[in-house]
Amino acid sequence: MPAPERPRLILASLSPRRKLLLTEAGYTFEVIPSDVDEPEPDPGACPREYVSRLAWKKAKAVAERLKEGLILAADTTCWVEGEILNKPVDRADAERMIRLQEGRDTEVMTGLCLYRADRGEWVGAVDVSTVRFRPLSDEERETFLDSNRWEGKAGAYGVQDQDPFITVSRGSVTNVVGLPMERLAWLFEHYPALTR
Repeated sequence: MPAPERPRLILASLSPRRKLLLTEAGYTFEVIPSDVDEPEPDPGACPREYVSRLAWKKAKAVAERLKEGLILAADTTCWVEGEILNKPVDRADAERMIRLQEGRDTEVMTGLCLYRADRGEWVGAVDVSTVRFRPLSDEERETFLDSNRWEGKAGAYGVQDQDPFITVSRGSVTNVVGLPMERLAWLFEHYPALTR
């Protein structure tokens, strides 16, 4: 009796960084964005719960539309001084985020969800990395803000841009990019029933 075909892997995100990470790791996948709103968290919200819930909502939204396939969804945020930092809405917001993180360690958290659409089964995880953010001179800060590299990035920066003022001091670099590949591989290894 032939083995059942693996369900198709679907990335519920238009993020070019997540697509690149999956491609470089050798995954075959399709892209179907979730179109789920990402509301700002309530003051004092738990960042782990926030990213977990959003990843699940994104995966479930795509699963309900398709009725088949293995949906991969993720949500990444930064957490510093008790505040969740999502994508900045404009330059002023980016500057606020940068100043808040300067000279501090920032926790970067990504919630992952693998959702098997035809069964309604899913598994989730949260990966955490620490980014050390050195103080910037006024000129460095202005140059960075003028570059617009902060657009569309949680915490207003991207480690993949090789910005010289940040270093990943603990945890996965790919988590800081937006998709912790080590944790994803762990989920596939420990929950093989989802992929059969």
